[in-house]
Amino acid sequence: MSTKTPDSLSYRDAGVDIEAGERLVEAIGPLATATHRAGVMGGLGGFGALFDLKAEGWQDPVLVSGTDGVGTKLMLAFETGIHDTVGIDLVAMCANDVLAQGAEPLFFLDYFATGKLEGGIAESVIAGIAEGCRQAKCALVGGETAEMPGMYPPGHYDLAGFVVGAVERSSILPNHTAMQAGDVLIGIASSGPHSNGYSLIRKVVERTGLNYEDDSPFAEGTLGRTLLTPTRLYSDAALPLIKSGLVTGLAHITGGGLTENTPRMCPAGLAPRINRDAWTPLPVFDWLQSEGNIAIDEMHRTFNMGIGLVFAVSATKVDAVLTELQRLGEKPVVLGDLVAS
Repeated sequence: MSTKTPDSLSYRDAGVDIEAGERLVEAIGPLATATHRAGVMGGLGGFGALFDLKAEGWQDPVLVSGTDGVGTKLMLAFETGIHDTVGIDLVAMCANDVLAQGAEPLFFLDYFATGKLEGGIAESVIAGIAEGCRQAKCALVGGETAEMPGMYPPGHYDLAGFVVGAVERSSILPNHTAMQAGDVLIGIASSGPHSNGYSLIRKVVERTGLNYEDDSPFAEGTLGRTLLTPTRLYSDAALPLIKSGLVTGLAHITGGGLTENTPRMCPAGLAPRINRDAWTPLPVFDWLQSEGNIAIDEMHRTFNMGIGLVFAVSATKVDAVLTELQRLGEKPVVLGDLVAS
């Protein structure tokens, strides 16, 4: 009886290309370097990332962490082949959340998982992550790229992000002891749906019969490209106000819209009162409501409706906040106020 020795197997035979992963790390290096800030110690490739708070001048810092993903907005990236914006979304969804605690985003790590590294997709996604970090002024200090054959269809991937920020103990938001009835709510614009409500958005597009390559009915460009408009990063607008002590609370308007996110910054006994006529929603929301026959309350509890960030401000500081936001290039809107609940 003869026996045959089985062929020798390698990791590549199982679908994992170690060399491709190494090439990706080499490509990421310059992108990460471009986001460097004073506290970063070392470079990519270690088992962990080091950050020196003392080198950044913090006196009594409290660390604030956040994590998030991009949700089903990724499905649009898969269907359109547009991968250069979802990385910005990833950073924004994390970095804007820590801003709501008064924290300055310091450093960011990503998790990119796919069945097979292919066609420059990972490089495009991570270039977007680096751009998001640049806009947030936080350092891209590392992450994880996982190649997992059989877990994802070709061309598909998943993303998660992790941010760490810091805030001086005396500046933590919300400042519930300072908030009171009569405080004013001031909002600044979103760039669109950001990264929320895309399961409903995809359902609306399906109902219209439009393709993502068709001209957008509400903005210049294709429908796919306009719906992939990345989430705004608010560090430039929020941090000067936070550090100047001009705001007592801040809400990042994500899933749940103004309806559910604005109350998250309020202490017991206070609630937000928002005038929905105070601003004009972006055209994308009018289109979604019309084509989906969506009730207005459902719109407001699903989408940001054109307002991406809300500040709670003492009535005596409203003029100063409005002036500063306008100086920073924003078009702030007085949305309402806080009332006894």
